Formats: sequence, structure tokens, C-alpha cells
Amino acid sequence: MLCLVSGIGASVVQTAAGSIDVKDLRWETSTGQELSALLFTPDSATADQPAPAIVVSHGWWNNREMQDANYVELARRGFVVISIDMYGHGNSDRLTAGAESVNGTGMYAAVELLADLPYVDADQIGVTGHSNGARAANFSMPIDDAAETPLISAVLLVDNDGVYRDADNDNEFFNLYGTRDVGIVADQYDEFFFRSYNADGVAVTAPRDYITTDNAQSFLAFGTDPAARGEDRVAGEFYTDQVDGTEATRVIYTPAQTHPWGPFSAQTTEHTIEFFENALGAPSPIDAGSQVWQFKAFFNALGLIGFAIFLVAFTRALLTTRAFASLTVGSPGVAQPTTRKGLAWFWGGLVVSAVISGWSWVALSQTPAVGALAFNLVPSVFPQGAVTFVAFWAAINGLAAIVIMAVFYLAFGRKNGVRLRASGVLPGWKKTLLGSALGVVVVAAAFGIVFLMDYFFTTDFRLWVLAIKAFTPDKLGIALIYLPFFVFFYIASSIAVNSFNRFSIAGKEWINTAILALFISLGALVLVVAQYTTFAVTGELIPGFGGIFSIWLFPIIVILAVSVVITRKIYRATGNPYIGGVINGVVATLIAVTNSLTFT
Repeated sequence: MLCLVSGIGASVVQTAAGSIDVKDLRWETSTGQELSALLFTPDSATADQPAPAIVVSHGWWNNREMQDANYVELARRGFVVISIDMYGHGNSDRLTAGAESVNGTGMYAAVELLADLPYVDADQIGVTGHSNGARAANFSMPIDDAAETPLISAVLLVDNDGVYRDADNDNEFFNLYGTRDVGIVADQYDEFFFRSYNADGVAVTAPRDYITTDNAQSFLAFGTDPAARGEDRVAGEFYTDQVDGTEATRVIYTPAQTHPWGPFSAQTTEHTIEFFENALGAPSPIDAGSQVWQFKAFFNALGLIGFAIFLVAFTRALLTTRAFASLTVGSPGVAQPTTRKGLAWFWGGLVVSAVISGWSWVALSQTPAVGALAFNLVPSVFPQGAVTFVAFWAAINGLAAIVIMAVFYLAFGRKNGVRLRASGVLPGWKKTLLGSALGVVVVAAAFGIVFLMDYFFTTDFRLWVLAIKAFTPDKLGIALIYLPFFVFFYIASSIAVNSFNRFSIAGKEWINTAILALFISLGALVLVVAQYTTFAVTGELIPGFGGIFSIWLFPIIVILAVSVVITRKIYRATGNPYIGGVINGVVATLIAVTNSLTFT
């Protein structure tokens, strides 16, 4: 029911209660690759009254639904909006290494499609993208300039730099964007962009000082050399000038937020609305601060909750069937309190595992060979770099968990009543295989709901950077590559949580569950807190610890904690830790491979 409410509610918001038509598009572009996009057409856009149109794009390792704040708000203001999956992302074809700029990574193909629609004003087309979506916009500029009829009239770069200097002219400041209206959203705490560097490549200004830099000042002065400028130009103000006889504008916004917060920020959404209303004119103007996309985010989050509940509830339901009835325990084992010595092993094991978790993440981030795989710098059998990094980390921590459990069992547990067969560590091959089959059936049914929501309502389940979405069949093949890594980790985690660390604290098992959920995420949580505390205080990240490695941890923290709750509830009904481990492993794999970048 929560999933159904999620689909209906999110659909009502993104269609403005039926006044906006939503289409899921796939088409072959001039590169021969298939591009995927969502097209939003307001009822007010007709052949008699063509509307201005905007292409919106997500960033690297994301997908088209990450732009929901923009497409909800812009479409309800009368713009035709198309939200793309850049090549290599979502439902679009794989990205060929070295071909990132071709077709603007897919953005320019969407511009050309919009220009051909009868209800679109081809003289009023804008583009915007977050992070590498903004880079796609920069890639699209020379393509548009070379076109017989240029199509892009407005550009908003969100959380990525503009192009300030001409590499073909001694790196002089210049105006790449010509007569177009252009804006930049430059976060004061951006992990990647908006710094200036000295001759040795060392950053000399922090992102929060970007507006004072020569790059920013030259951009606001339409590419002129800042040394020749008069007054300093400021953030949030539109500057107008004549370029080749045409009036053009420039603006820079500097919200006090981080790079990944851009697509989920009311402030950035307000800047986006304001910019395009100024540049293209909104057919149905609404105050930029009046936003409803948060309601869609709320309904999408309900779907996430419903999905997690379904994993447990459907598992329990299947235990009543003849096929899986043998997996049910007569009565759930009672969580027993432990001794003082046992508690010392418990807390010690948790601390050691949390330290290994955090240390191994940092160690992998500093390993050149792993970095080459993570950023697809070398050919390999692993087509998704970010997922490869996380999969390796998961395997390391799964192995660490097994070592910790083995040491505990041999040094203490075996002598103090821990029985591997009774606790489910050794359920026998029949129950292991049957339990694994049950897990696969449950995951298939759960994703069946996701596909139904996608089919009927064109929505999925997500909150910020955590998303469960429908996917194309090729993702199953990719998932098989990574499945062993994730299933290995989640089975080891489930055995640790249920067979070795389940007991009452203060007479309550839920306290034990909560502690385990905290500690499985603690290493990741500490890294994130350390990174952003340092960033807030100094204006820069921890030296040597790249921002992307802390950003990748955001969804992992939630997934790990929730996995403990899911596997604990399933274990109480089955006494079998492998079922929850398989379910969590398969779900985590599918989440990872369907929300990343795929390279050829």
C-alpha cells in the first residue's frame, strides 16, 4: 500500500494533477546510440502556442530522475522539459571511453529533438545540468555553434565551472557562450570545482571565495580580462551587455551548500527557475520560492519505506507456502543476555570492524590501481568504476567479518555455548539453497512492484542519492559481475549480526539491533563527518581524501543500517542468516548497478 500511495502521489505532483503529460522516450541518436529521457509537456504547450523548452541533465554516476526538482518546477511553469539519461547512465546505451564530448554526452541530441517538436518554440531552448551534466552543456556549445541553425539560447551550469579561457589562443580569457544568456550555480562548499590554481597546480582559492576570482569576474564581464575591469561584480545580480549586437546576460549564484546537495536543494531550484524565467520567459509564471517538488520527494521516500517493509513481509508470507514452509523455525529463538566477558568481545568486535571499515575505504581510495578501475581509466572486465570500488570494499569487509567471527568462536564462543548449527551458521546445503531461492523470489517480487510503478506512473522510489528504479535488461548481466562481492559481504554481515551478536540489552533485543545498525555504518559515518567538518572549518577537504569518496558513502550509510534491521527480522522467523544475506546482497547489487555509469 505504501508503494502504491508513493506511485500515485508522486505522479500527481509531477503531472500537476494531470495537466502535464509525461512520456518515457527512447530514440537512436546520430551517434547510433540509444538515448533515454523523460519528456514533460504542459497542456498549455500547443502547435498554436509553442512553449520554450529546457533540457535538464543529471551528473556523473546518476540518472534522469535526479532532476525531478527541476522538471517538476519548470514544467508547472509552462516550459516543455526533457530530462535525459546521459550516455552510459540509466536506460541509455553505454558510454564509449574517450567519447564523452560526442553529441554533448547526449544533451545535444535532446536539444535537436525538442527543436523538431511542433509545440516547442525552437528559438527559445535552454540547457542545464548538474556537475557533469553541466559539462555536457559546455560540450554542447561548439556543436551548437557549428550547426547551420544554432538552437541553444540559454545555459545554466550547476555545480561545474564555466569555460573561461581559450586554449587555442594562449589561454586568454574569452566568451565561449556568445550571445546566449548564461548562469553558474557555484556552491561555496563544492568538493570539485570553483577553485583557482597557481602555476604548480595548487589551489589558491577555496570555492567560497569563487566570486572574487578572475575566472568568475571575467565570466560576469562576458569574457573580458579582469585586469581591465572596473568595479567588482557580485553574486546573484544579472549583468547585461551587447554581444555581436544581441543583448545577453550573465549571473552567478553562490549558495552555501555542497556539490551533491544541488539536485535536492530548494535554493538551487529557485535559482534555476529565476534564471530561465529571466532568459526564456515562463509561460505560466509562479514565484520561484513557491515549490512543490518536495511533495514528490516525500511520496518517493514512502516507496522506499514500503519496499523495505515488503522484503520482510513477503518473506514471511512465503514461509507459509508448501515450497518454503520447511525454512520456518518452530518458535523464534529468544535473544539471550551475555556475560561480562562476552560483552567485551561484542564491543571489541564492533570497534575493530568499524575501524577496518573506515580504514579500508581510505586505503582503497589511495590505491592507484583501484583508482584506475574506479574512474574507468583502464580497460577491465568491470564496466562500472564506482560500483567496482564499492564491491572491492564490501569484499574486504566481508572477509574481515569472517576473520573476526572465527577468532571469537575459537577463543571464546566455542567454550561458552555458541553452536554453529543451532545458530544457523551451518543450516545444511538443502536449507542454504532453498533459503537462497526464497531470497531471489522475494527480490524479484519487490522489483516487480518497482516496475509496476514505473509502467503505470513513471515514478520510482528514491530519496536524494538513494534510489530504487526500473532498469533495462542489460543491467542484469552487469549485476552478475558484481553479485558475488555484495552477496559475500551481506551474508557475512547477516551471520555476524544474527548468529554471533544477537542478545538482549536491558532486556530488549531492539537495542542490540540498533547498536549493530549503528556500528555497521560507523566507519562510513565517521569519514563523512570528518570530511565535512574539515570542509566547513577550513574551506577545503581533508588533504588527499577526494570528495567523491565521501559522496559515495551517503547512500551506503543508509543501506548498511537498514540491512541489519531486515536481516534480523527475517532471522527471527527462520533462524537462517543466509536468507536475509542473499536478499540484502541482491538488492544492494541492483541498486548499485542501476544508479551508476557504464563504460564500454
